[in-house]
Amino acid sequence: MATTSWPPPLASTAANPASARGPSSNSKRFLPFPSRRPRPGPGPVPRLRAGSLKEWREFEDAVESKDLSRALRFLQSVEPAYSPSETQVALPVQPGRDWEVLDACIDADDLRLVGRAYQFLSDRGLLANFGKCKNIVLEGPREVTPTILKEMTGLEAAKLAPKKWGLSGKSPYVLVTFLGGVSFLLTQGIDVRPNLAAILALATADALLLGGTCAAQISCFWPPYKRRILVHEAGHLLTAYLMGCPIRGVILDPFVALRMGIQGQAGTQFWDEKMEKELGEGHLSSTAFDRYCMILFAGIAAEALVYGEAEGGENDENLFRSLCILLNPPLSIAQMANRARWSVMQSYNLLKWHKKAHRAAVKALESGHSLSIVIRRIEEAISSDR
Repeated sequence: MATTSWPPPLASTAANPASARGPSSNSKRFLPFPSRRPRPGPGPVPRLRAGSLKEWREFEDAVESKDLSRALRFLQSVEPAYSPSETQVALPVQPGRDWEVLDACIDADDLRLVGRAYQFLSDRGLLANFGKCKNIVLEGPREVTPTILKEMTGLEAAKLAPKKWGLSGKSPYVLVTFLGGVSFLLTQGIDVRPNLAAILALATADALLLGGTCAAQISCFWPPYKRRILVHEAGHLLTAYLMGCPIRGVILDPFVALRMGIQGQAGTQFWDEKMEKELGEGHLSSTAFDRYCMILFAGIAAEALVYGEAEGGENDENLFRSLCILLNPPLSIAQMANRARWSVMQSYNLLKWHKKAHRAAVKALESGHSLSIVIRRIEEAISSDR
């Protein structure tokens, strides 16, 4: 599930349509870095190139405590100025440490800081592919029928729709097998009905009070199900990254997702400065909405790309509908369907063009790596694929 962060904060799909009418992203600009302090005198000001263990301990503490402001401030303070008029203290710079500032983004309340962290790394040339596809929403046909969708993706529209348990996929067979097993036990004189009643009561309470978090936690122990979640979230993450939306974090633990207010079992939190600005002004451009919808449907597209059909993404779809209703005027059902097909088609093709990067992101998430390493793996995969 994709989670964004407009008015207030941002999901793999847990946005909060609090103050306006519609979502998403557009070309991105970030607040400028604070200007450097003026030199106190006419002479050159020595600047420290941090590299010693003692100096980097402050940065490590900031990242470990998820203090993004302090981590970013430290990196800016030790960033060498390349002006020949400044004197630099030549200490060895530890390679690759700058990336770790992304690991402090997850707890950042000020999303502008998240944007500045990505801008900082982009200015250093580390995020070469961040935002490389942000103008893709301006390309291609706007009307996408089921026939066009199949021509472009090779998949029926039904394959790109989230599955409802008990109505599609393998769930009917699981249900029939379960009921058959219960009947067999009853014929053998084993009455499991009291236990079943207790289990059903717990499952109902979990669904109503916790949004199915407990069931999701149990399901995560099943490797195929867990990997499908990773494929789904990696789709959100990669699409948001390529479209220039800073990613705050990827939440894969259902209980952590519940605590952070994310609908569903997992979530990818991203931020769109342009969309937030437009919403604050009481309007939303079509381009921003399109970009947001592409990120929203990227999880479904990723599953379809890898497995040939999508099973997850129901929360993404629900969020999409709620956002369409908030638009002025609200979209009709036919317009919603067309916008959904257009978004999933765009996301599908984008991920298909960057299939190697998506696989790298899935593998990194599967290995339990932090966000900074996942982003590095994406950059390495795209660079090696040229």
